[in-house]
Amino acid sequence: MFRRFINVETRSITGAAILLASTTLLSRFMGIVRDRTFAHLFGAGPIMDSYYAAFRIPDLVYNLLIVGALTAGFIPTFTRLFYQGENKTAAWKLADNIVSIVAISLIALASIGIIGTPVLVKIIAPGFVGEQLKLVTDFSRVMLISPLLLGISMVLGGILQSLRQFFLYSVAPIFYNLGIIIGATVLVNFLGPIGLAWGVVLGALLHLGIQIIGVIHNGYRWRWSWNLKDSNTRLIGRLMVPRTLGLAVNQVNTVIVTALASLLPLGSVAIFNYANNLQDVPAGIIGIPFAIAVFPVLSQLAAENDPKKFGQQIASSSRQILFLILPLAICFLILRAQIVRVVLGTGEFDWTATISTANALAFFSLGILARALIPLYARAFYALNNTKTPFFISIFSEIFCIALSILLMRPLGVSGLALANALAAIVNILLLITFLHRRNTAIIDQSFITLLIKISGAGLIMALIMQLAKYPLANLFDQHYFIGILSQGLIAGILGFLVYGLICWVFKVEEMANLQSSLHRRWLKLRNIGEGIDQAEKL
Repeated sequence: MFRRFINVETRSITGAAILLASTTLLSRFMGIVRDRTFAHLFGAGPIMDSYYAAFRIPDLVYNLLIVGALTAGFIPTFTRLFYQGENKTAAWKLADNIVSIVAISLIALASIGIIGTPVLVKIIAPGFVGEQLKLVTDFSRVMLISPLLLGISMVLGGILQSLRQFFLYSVAPIFYNLGIIIGATVLVNFLGPIGLAWGVVLGALLHLGIQIIGVIHNGYRWRWSWNLKDSNTRLIGRLMVPRTLGLAVNQVNTVIVTALASLLPLGSVAIFNYANNLQDVPAGIIGIPFAIAVFPVLSQLAAENDPKKFGQQIASSSRQILFLILPLAICFLILRAQIVRVVLGTGEFDWTATISTANALAFFSLGILARALIPLYARAFYALNNTKTPFFISIFSEIFCIALSILLMRPLGVSGLALANALAAIVNILLLITFLHRRNTAIIDQSFITLLIKISGAGLIMALIMQLAKYPLANLFDQHYFIGILSQGLIAGILGFLVYGLICWVFKVEEMANLQSSLHRRWLKLRNIGEGIDQAEKL
């Protein structure tokens, strides 16, 4: 029963995206619980400033070595080898080689990082001194264990994505956040603040464990391999270089923004990260699931040299993402204070921190649409074995972000950093679309323009209704209590979504019908699986 459930292969792009979005929504909910736990126990003060600053070092190691190889090279190459014939040996040998190389490389990098942490933290957090600087150093050294576990886990997750088995891959982040929550609520009581860092390690271990279950059920058994001359491994290496350099620029940008925030008033690093985590939710539950679901298909269409279907697939996925993400972006802009107060407004997280985080979230929300589309268009280039174009676009966008951050941080504080981040995302997606359109004009057609017009009109009316509804609802519900703020935001949000859906239905927006159809098919499929399991158990 368990094997049958976790090995369900998802063929429909929208169906896969729905599965990924559902589990990602649960993961993001766990992330919200995590942040609410942080806010309640530690507020927006020195401990959380140190925690988020320390996170930059292991995050840098993980993103540079793993994310670049996985998204740019491993999945397309493994997919090609796995589906090119009946013999899967070449694909499994590639997986063996990559797992071994990743493990040894990350052990080496983590060791260097642990030794060099005192120097690195002074670069990442130049505004910290004394005990706070020591806390960042201690956090970083423990957290550097996590990239090794996450690196191996993500390679195994890449295998599952290539096989179009997204369930365990998509639930792994839930266990990651669970480990971090355990660290904050349990380990801190025994170990002190350093328990936060050990919670990250525990989360990474759980993330790896769930992926191991998936690949074992697919017949994979890791064997030691170290062959740097293997042609497919070298291909992955060539493809990952531009992607890794692009991620390096992004990570440098993140480090610089963290450093700039450390120069602002106490709590600014935490406020920036709280708001950033919130604005990541819409893109996380819409943009990334669609990009992950469509990537193996794009890789296959690129291998078959079918540019027309390739462009049509990009256009179709783009329209579905825009249709779903726009109302969420509007909701985050109009109801930002309610969202922040409901999610984070507890314990040590006071009203001043709420206002500052809500202001930053308002500026972040301007880039939500762009952030939701970037993963899709970046992967379109990777499927075409073109990692250079996204790399150069990333460089330009990140430099633009850093320059704008320096310019805006003085007059706007943390909100200036958020605005710079949003504008850089918009520049990034516009350049990605422009360069991809030059290569494949099918990515933007009349239906794309028509959809933009329809959902823009629906979105404007939605925003107006939500804004007008907030004020009478504030008088109806006591805003001094959690239930009052939740009721105001929830009712205003539901009214807005109902208006958006009604207008899209009146305008006969095709993406709404596609979503309803996919949900119906997905429900029938899962129901049939359940019936089969019940029958098997009775037998």
